[in-house]
Amino acid sequence: MVDYDLVVIGAGSAGLTAVDFAVELGGRVALVEKYRIGGDCTWTGCVPSKALLQVGKVIKMAETAVSFGLTPSPTKVDMKQVRTHIQQVIADIYQHETVDVLRGKGIDVFTGAARFVDSHTIQVGEQTITSRNFIVATGAKPFILPISGLETVPYHTYETVFDNEQLPNHLIVLGAGAVGVELAQAYRRLGADVTLIDVQLLPDVDADARAVMHQVLADEEIKFVEGVVTAVHTPTPNKMDVIVNERTISGDMLLVATGRRPNIESLDLEKAGITFSKEGIDTNEKLQTTTKHIFAAGDCTGGFQFTHYAGWQGFQAARNALLPGSAPGMMDTVPWTIFSDPEIAQVGLAEAVARTQFEIVQVTRQSLDRVDRAVTDQSVAGFIKIVHEENGRILGATIVAPRAGEMINEFAIAMQHNLKIRDLAEAMHVYPSYGMGIQRLAAKQATDSFLESSIGKMLKRFV
Repeated sequence: MVDYDLVVIGAGSAGLTAVDFAVELGGRVALVEKYRIGGDCTWTGCVPSKALLQVGKVIKMAETAVSFGLTPSPTKVDMKQVRTHIQQVIADIYQHETVDVLRGKGIDVFTGAARFVDSHTIQVGEQTITSRNFIVATGAKPFILPISGLETVPYHTYETVFDNEQLPNHLIVLGAGAVGVELAQAYRRLGADVTLIDVQLLPDVDADARAVMHQVLADEEIKFVEGVVTAVHTPTPNKMDVIVNERTISGDMLLVATGRRPNIESLDLEKAGITFSKEGIDTNEKLQTTTKHIFAAGDCTGGFQFTHYAGWQGFQAARNALLPGSAPGMMDTVPWTIFSDPEIAQVGLAEAVARTQFEIVQVTRQSLDRVDRAVTDQSVAGFIKIVHEENGRILGATIVAPRAGEMINEFAIAMQHNLKIRDLAEAMHVYPSYGMGIQRLAAKQATDSFLESSIGKMLKRFV
């Protein structure tokens, strides 16, 4: 007889969601984690980064207080106290997912590195554990580019930067994706000079959103250098030189934010008959690996690297492992947000991608200076953009706004339930809110579309 109905390897978003659901179903459930319960999101990702970004936002509000008729006072940054604040935020969230909390739910928790012995057995330290089903949810880790001299230079990744207790004079960030941009903006607001280096700023975002962020970063005096880093070295202690485009950029702190790679090397997956590559574990649409009673979910599969997507996949994987039938474990319309200021949020297809997939694509767009709440907040850098077909079917949406991460959920729901733009127009929204901007934009598109139709043209004759 096996020990468990389901064993989950990895206690991040996917793993925690999976065991929570599995134990509610009445299964014998175990969770294995080699490091810390909560994974990257709790300890080195979403939680500490948003806590740091909020510190930067408070500083920015203090510095711009004069525009609201207030008298600003100088802000002094104590990085040790900032770190203490971040650690307290982490602790406040972690208290709900500790080992004791999980065991109190009936989940057995094992601490240590897991490796497969065969397709029904894993080894954790000296302990052998057997199960009918497994879910691998081991997440991802920082990917470090093979740059000459980098191994000889002290540098941070997202795994270490939130323990930093000293504000640098000049932070150099390698990588201008979401992590790089968020932390660059945070450190600039803390008072450091910042240089971002990459071949392109925010390569995965809509072109219009990228243009807004170029201007925002320039306004905050964050330098963006477009190019490829060829070497890094330390000419003197506490100083590092980064060579890009045959130009030397000097700083006293280096952050490497060049992506992530699945964390799967030490699992001995081949002993369980699981196919994988450096890009991640191979799964079908049900999240089954090549060994059908072993599932994989979250970042270790190499798909979307979002905590909410990992959690959703963890739920789906547990459902497919323990219940009859199956449910899809992959989704195209995944909303995501870069928590810069303003935030950038997207769901579905960006305009450029949509135009490569559909013959006729329409775009309805509104700048934030026409959204009354943005005007009252003096935060008008941004827009709401809907990419759609002629009949109003939504293909995607991009929002650049202070609360874009909240606003994009409306489009995610609309796309999930095949709603059209006119449906968003018909639902009453609160005024003055950022969401009212969505309703007004949708109403304008729906009205214009109707008036251009044959019925609309005919009815106008009676007015």
